[in-house]
Amino acid sequence: MPIVVIDPGHGGTDPGAVANGLQEKDLSLEIGLLVREKLESQYIVDARMTRESDTAVGLSTRASYANSIGADYFVSLHHNAGGGTGFESYVYPGTRNTETGRLQDVLHREIADFFAGFGLFDRGKKESNFAVVRETAMPAILLEHLFLDRTTDANFLKDESFIISLADAITRGIAQALSLQS
Repeated sequence: MPIVVIDPGHGGTDPGAVANGLQEKDLSLEIGLLVREKLESQYIVDARMTRESDTAVGLSTRASYANSIGADYFVSLHHNAGGGTGFESYVYPGTRNTETGRLQDVLHREIADFFAGFGLFDRGKKESNFAVVRETAMPAILLEHLFLDRTTDANFLKDESFIISLADAITRGIAQALSLQS
């Protein structure tokens, strides 16, 4: 059975981005828990979490956990800040032409298509040296879902039905990328 590690970014004393009444750590956990529930209720998969509550977990600890259980895919959930808008995904530099890149193509497309239905911008598939994509021994992706400091983006993230639909899109993307059986 495939193992997927869902990594809700930040947590505990590290709130991540904070703006417009939202904290990244809370949103990433809420979405992560929804994705795990949806994956396990709809597909044959073992979905694990790097954190299940508002606790601080170090970056290397997150990657080490995924490595120790032999995960097949690592999906880190985040939200952006810094004055932009839209969605982007990241993999480790030099992995675009590997299985990691293929999985990024599928998952990114599913999420970008969801956001496009709301007129939200696709910032593209990118590479970065983030610890959680660098230190994992399996394909890994870091997703940045909208900008908390952009009022229009934040308003979507305050809508519970939008959050549930976003979790559905992430779930579909993971299932398609890994060809999960229902």
